[in-house]
This record gives sequence, C-alpha cells and structure tokens, in this order.
Amino acid sequence: MTWFRKRKFTTLRPPSQRSRIPEGMWLKCSNCLEIITNKDWEENLKVCPRCGHHERIGARERIRQLVDPGSFEEYDAGLVSTDPLQFVDLKPYREHIEESRRKSGENDAIVCGMGRIETMPLSLGVMEFAFRGGSMGSVVGEKVARTLERGLEHRVPVLIVCASGGARMQEGILSLMQLAKTSALIARLGQAGLPYFVLLTHPSYAGIMASFGSLGDVILAEPEALIGFAGPRVIEQTIKQILPPGFQKSEFVQEHGFVDLVLPRKELRPTLARLMRFFGSEPATASETRPAETERASENSARIIESFGP
Repeated sequence: MTWFRKRKFTTLRPPSQRSRIPEGMWLKCSNCLEIITNKDWEENLKVCPRCGHHERIGARERIRQLVDPGSFEEYDAGLVSTDPLQFVDLKPYREHIEESRRKSGENDAIVCGMGRIETMPLSLGVMEFAFRGGSMGSVVGEKVARTLERGLEHRVPVLIVCASGGARMQEGILSLMQLAKTSALIARLGQAGLPYFVLLTHPSYAGIMASFGSLGDVILAEPEALIGFAGPRVIEQTIKQILPPGFQKSEFVQEHGFVDLVLPRKELRPTLARLMRFFGSEPATASETRPAETERASENSARIIESFGP
C-alpha cells in the first residue's frame, strides 16, 4: 500500500525577504542595551544618549576628539619594548609584545606628541588600553618622560590621558623605575611654573596612580571610571570588609577630594581650553613653525634604553 508512504503535506517555505537595514547601521550599548544608530553614536563621541555610559576609545580617537584638527604631530613612535629580563610565562614576552602590536596597531601602550587646543599648543600623551591593558613598561615611562621634557623645552602645558592596569610585571624593576623618573620630571615642570593636567579614564590603576596619574595640577576624570591602586576585590579580601557602593568610581573619588572634576566627554576639550587660558597659555602665532623633533632623554633614561639592545 504505497499511499501510506506518501507525504500527506507539502512543506511551505516563507518567501525570503532581503533586509532593508544596512549592516553596521545600528549598535547596542554595552551597559543598558539601548539600540543606537551608528551615526548618533559617533556624533555623541561614543557615549550612550540613554544611560550616559562612556565606551572605551583608543588613543588615536581620543587625540582626534581633544586637539584641533590636523594639529597633532607624533613623536617617539619608533620606541619599542624589548625583553631585558628574557621573561617567559605561557610564551616569551617578545611574542606577547608582537601580538599586542598586531592587535592594537601601536608599538606600545601610549601615543605621544605635540598638538593644539583652540590654537594653544601643548605636549600630550594618550595611553592605549588595547596594548596589554595600557600597562607601563620602560617604553611607556620613557615616552611620558619625553612628553614632560618637551613641555619644559617649549614652555607649554602637558596633558597625560591615563588608561592603564598598572606597571608591566614582565619588565620587573625596570618598569617600577618609571614611577620615580616621571615623578621627578613632573616636579621640574612645577618648578618651571608650567601646568600639568591629567585625565583619568576607565580604568586608571596601580603604577600610574602611584606616579604621573596622581600628580596633576588639575585632575579630570570621565564619569564612572574606575580609579585606584589595588582593585576592590583585593581590598575587600585584605581588610575583610564590604566596601561602600560606588567605591573607586570617579564620582566617589571626586567626593573624597582626589579628583577635581568629573566631566562628560563632550566637555573635556572646552574645559581643557579654559584651564590652559587660566594658566596663561597663549594661541600660537601664524609665524611659528613646527619645532624640530626631540629625541633627547635624561642621561639615566638613555643608558637604560641603550642597554636593552636591538
């Protein structure tokens, strides 16, 4: 009885329809899951219009947001970390560095140079969290030091934008030496009467907060940024106490007197311009030309870099 083996029903397939929404037109806030158009996201500087969440951005994008268009000139881009301690964990430290360079597109965890904000010149360094969590090794410390030295040489303000998990353990004591080196140069900047500004973004921790991240004449922070030395979980395990709500968030840190201003991303550039004017910065004249690139470092810094070898 063949009719028992015949299919009684025909499977109907719904007509296929092409989506009219182009790919990449929408995205979702990682905090509140609000759906946002890419255009609105970019215009709002990658800040959620619903909950105000500040998405982490890279160093190059941060520079574009802060300085006048076309005014940034990078310095010391060729400095690359070596492996002075021949450190090996799951794989050699050199391989970690190469992998980070491929993923981030940067040679190390900071981008430094000279730029202008509303035509007023400044020396700045912006940390790149995508490069090994913005960790500070000898190259990061050296580039920060040279950024401070350029401020001294050209008598302009200095801005460092922090985003880091701390000192880089694979370079041991050479990484920790950067804390003292950068702090000493910041003291020289103060003696010369030049302003030093710090912008703390999410996260700003450990070694940088024990050195150049905490020594600004004015310390700014983005909303909800985590700021501290050790993480909350480590602190709770150490003191055996529950920490208060919002502990180490930038608003909490400002309330307790460490941060001067917590500002949304759109207000950072005009606020920095006002601060520069307050401290006596003047617009650059049309006759000024680009200063020759400086490759000088302190005698000790140069000796350390040379000792690393190729």
